Amino acid sequence: MLDDLRNSAAQQPFEEDLPPEKPEVRRTLRPSRSPFLGMTAKQRFIIALMLFLMVLVLGTFCLVVTGKMAF
Repeated sequence: MLDDLRNSAAQQPFEEDLPPEKPEVRRTLRPSRSPFLGMTAKQRFIIALMLFLMVLVLGTFCLVVTGKMAF
C-alpha cells in the first residue's frame, strides 16, 4: 500500500498540479497633476486658518449676545 503511494507521488510532482499564479498587481500612488482646489498648500492653510478664526469670533459673539459670557 505504501509502495503504491510512493510510486504515485513520484510520478506526479505536486507543484505541476497547481495552476500558474497570476502576478500580483501593485497599485502605485501617483501624485495628482493638479493641486487640490487649484491652490498650493500655503494657500489652503491660510483659508483653513481664516475659517477657524471666523468660527472663533462668531462663537464668541454669540456667547456675548446670549449673556453666557461677559467682558
